[in-house]
Amino acid sequence: MLVENRSEEAAQSAPDEVKKIPSADSTIWEMRTEERAYAFLDDKVVQDKNRYGQKIDLIELCENKEPVGRSMHINENPAVGSNPNRNKQHGFFFTADNCIGCHACEAACSEKNENPPHLAFRSVGYVEGGSFPDYKRMNISMACNHCDDPVCLKGCPTRAYTKHVEYGAVLQDPETCFGCGYCTWVCPYNAPQLDPVKGQVSKCNMCVDRLEIGLKPACVSACVGNALDFGVIENIPKNREQARVEIPGFPSPEITQPNIRFQQIKWMPNEMKRTDSMPVKYHKDEAGRFRPAIDQKNGQAKHWNVARLSSRENPLVLFTLTAQAAAGAFALAFLAAQFGIGEFVFFAQSMVYAPLSLLCFMMVAFGLFMSTMHLGKPKRFYRGFNNLRHSPVSREGLGIAIFMAGMGLHILFSLPGNSLFQPMFSRLFGHDISSLIGPETAVRYAAVMGYIAVLASVVGLYYMNRCYRIKARPFWDHWQVGTAFSGSMFSLGALVVGAVIIPTLAWFGISFQMTLLVCGGLLCLGMAIEGIGHIAHARSMGHAEHEGGASYYVQSTTFGKTYILRNVLLGLNILLAGGLLATTALQETVSLYTLAGWSLVGATLIVTSIVGRALFYVLVIPTTMPGAFFWKNKGFEQHARDIGLADMPQVGVAPLRH
Repeated sequence: MLVENRSEEAAQSAPDEVKKIPSADSTIWEMRTEERAYAFLDDKVVQDKNRYGQKIDLIELCENKEPVGRSMHINENPAVGSNPNRNKQHGFFFTADNCIGCHACEAACSEKNENPPHLAFRSVGYVEGGSFPDYKRMNISMACNHCDDPVCLKGCPTRAYTKHVEYGAVLQDPETCFGCGYCTWVCPYNAPQLDPVKGQVSKCNMCVDRLEIGLKPACVSACVGNALDFGVIENIPKNREQARVEIPGFPSPEITQPNIRFQQIKWMPNEMKRTDSMPVKYHKDEAGRFRPAIDQKNGQAKHWNVARLSSRENPLVLFTLTAQAAAGAFALAFLAAQFGIGEFVFFAQSMVYAPLSLLCFMMVAFGLFMSTMHLGKPKRFYRGFNNLRHSPVSREGLGIAIFMAGMGLHILFSLPGNSLFQPMFSRLFGHDISSLIGPETAVRYAAVMGYIAVLASVVGLYYMNRCYRIKARPFWDHWQVGTAFSGSMFSLGALVVGAVIIPTLAWFGISFQMTLLVCGGLLCLGMAIEGIGHIAHARSMGHAEHEGGASYYVQSTTFGKTYILRNVLLGLNILLAGGLLATTALQETVSLYTLAGWSLVGATLIVTSIVGRALFYVLVIPTTMPGAFFWKNKGFEQHARDIGLADMPQVGVAPLRH
């Protein structure tokens, strides 16, 4: 795998520390003669297992011994490194007591990897607590932890990640990546970095090129405070006495089993706060472990902030809503006709049925187009099916693609019996379309394709839900995601069907009361399901002491008025729809006032759905590492954009484009 991509000009102008050697007969990198002793790996004793029970010798986890002595083809060089422990799991060791916050590790990492100012594979953040004269600040230097259970590898739909036997390094290929950013969602430590300029993700590569010749990673060698060290995991460096798996500000190691160990002996206050804008702090529990809690930095005042509902995830707002609406609409129109509901049977035999199916097809196509344009490299969308074995994103995409294919074939086989399209085919081909395929055969094929489309939509929507059940994002990791998505499927799907079928039946002079009852009932059901999920989610997050609770705090303050308005409109809409449903059932004929009421319900539903889905994306707070006052601080980034400071590349604020 290509670990570092540097041009010949860059290599010639670089310091003597690293120079490429293209010959397989020599070492991978020339080592500078003045290399200090602290820069070399020193692992003489290796344990059998780590504290999670994982084998440290990764060769033993392979079915065969072929990886022994295998070349990593670093910089396309077939040479094999000389490190005797190259097949052992390595990891970082961070001594928090020693870190002085000089950022030398950041600078060394960025220089070696030639990162732009807005990207950093390693970053230093702060937590602080106490008051004068007993004020404490702890600095935390963090990069990729090359975990035993790398969720980035499982989540990536393109299979850009590989867990290597060599050093246990989790390496990522930016050229395979198409820039969806899902790995940045699932990683609890903010290790993968999405570059909005290049439209791809990249991350710490453990400096495997240096490891191959016995040198520690660049960040470790540059650390002036001896806070960072590196070696075979579970080996405690010299002059250290602890090997903890978490410190204040570090997310739970249970999510990924990260290969990093800590020492932090100095006393810390019972409460430590972040210096960035995230409303999270850390409380020491009875066992001495620091747990996240809500930090009400912005008080309790409620605001609208409607403009801030717009985010980089706007295409996903449209994709999820249109896909769910199309799935619900097609399933309702098709299955109701298959089950013999009179008015739906008539509609399925009318000329408008194919246009309705085509509308559903176009809605999904539009959603997929928006989702594809959300990628950093939209032309590589086809790589999204590469990881069907693990990634819910791949499975979601496959389900939606089969749904579209099945629906398209269903439309095609429905055309022979459609009076709207028969004249067009007669003019184009000189004969009736029914002569191409028998009407009865076409009906059977259309039914089969319809059932396939419905089944595929269920699979696609199931994995759409799984995409958001992420442990690193507690606000999403709740069954309310399922109720929101299924509720939208029922309510928006029924709205689309009703908006097409009812005018069609009225045009032909056929009673549409049963159709209105079916569509209205499903619309009420969908909103009720969504409302129940919102209530349960609010109760759960309102009492949570983690990042999900912090998201709820932001929801109740920064977007408090918008959030309340959405809830009020949803509640009133459910009551109005319920009353209209009862009125429709009791009336002999549907009045214009009733239809106007249903129109109001439909318009309000669209508004609440868009606002609710936008809140879903902008509110989530990940279990990420603490940032600094400027660097890795969302509040400063927004301020820099507001005043134009972000236009200066050296400020390090990523542009909102890709």
